[in-house]
Amino acid sequence: MSPRRLTSASILAVGTELTTGTTRDTNSGDLARDLAALGVAIERLVALPDELAAVTEAIRDGLARADFVVVTGGLGPTPDDLTREAIAAACDERPEMDPVLETWLAALFARRGVTMAAINRKQAWLIPSASALENARGTAPGWWVERPDGRLVIALPGPPSEMRPMWRDHVLPRLRLRGVGADRASVTLRLTGIGESALADLIGEERLRRANPRMATYARVDAVDLRISAVGDGEARATDLVAKAEAAVAPLIAAYEFARGDETWIDALTVRLGHRRVAVVEIGTAGQVAALLAAAPWFTFGETLAAESALAQAHPDLQSFATRVRDVGSAEIGVAVRARERAGDTSVTVASDIEGRLARVTHAVFLAGDQGRRRAALAVAAELWRRLGEDATSG
Repeated sequence: MSPRRLTSASILAVGTELTTGTTRDTNSGDLARDLAALGVAIERLVALPDELAAVTEAIRDGLARADFVVVTGGLGPTPDDLTREAIAAACDERPEMDPVLETWLAALFARRGVTMAAINRKQAWLIPSASALENARGTAPGWWVERPDGRLVIALPGPPSEMRPMWRDHVLPRLRLRGVGADRASVTLRLTGIGESALADLIGEERLRRANPRMATYARVDAVDLRISAVGDGEARATDLVAKAEAAVAPLIAAYEFARGDETWIDALTVRLGHRRVAVVEIGTAGQVAALLAAAPWFTFGETLAAESALAQAHPDLQSFATRVRDVGSAEIGVAVRARERAGDTSVTVASDIEGRLARVTHAVFLAGDQGRRRAALAVAAELWRRLGEDATSG
């Protein structure tokens, strides 16, 4: 057996319900995230119908591209559950009944007081190069298949309640023992106040076209992300390559970077707020600011008003609202926001009272309706973050 190190993987999700949109594939994303964290490059994620030829070809293609293939789904007892047959065909082997698995399966049904149907016996199949992976949540054991060249095929059940424990308890430990992953590192920088195309222009085409380290921009709901990733090249470690690339772009993006990795707006604001608390009144946003920030420990009070409400109409001065909500919420900082639709987009006015220092600004955010209101809430978070940064600099 070749001591191949497992540095690349293909992930296949089998089930016609996935390719018709009846069911969403959450398994592949979970597996890819875990493997990427281990330094494994994901060659591709593919959803496949319950067709023997298609699944067989995808497994063969996956083995040609990557060090191992992970297949989810198709391990049930019905005629359209064909993953075992496809793996056997891709490996040029013949499945046979495994007596140990057959005994286990029969005992499982007996314990439940149910007679095992003949159709279930295929769940006790193995091929010569496969060993079974225990399924504590269902009747479908997984397969761990060792190929002569050191490549692997790993078959897991489709239901996430069965797949995840098998993956966590039986597959990941074995992958680590085999030697999984390369010297890979990455960092994600979260930016506000700049669009994806403007960010790409700022960084420059030459940097974005480099293969190692690689820079990529992503437009998210709450931010624009810049991800820098690298693979160790024998002369430099991946972490050092990422750090060098980050240092090169840091002066360009310093004014926009508010968080890193999985950090949220709550995380970013928590750093700048220190001990201070925040109270918010929002007009015309349908409570989107509270939805974004109210889970924070420093959020003391939130009030939502309809744009046409009598109170909103009687007090058009937004700065007075910011001071009022600061007092009502017993907070050091009061924020008032008014959102209004303008020609298909949304105009967002944000007033803030930071310990008696007043400010007011108006932004236009893309789209109206629910999406505009959600973007209005993000504009509020960004404006508060900016003001707190200015205060820290001036202080």
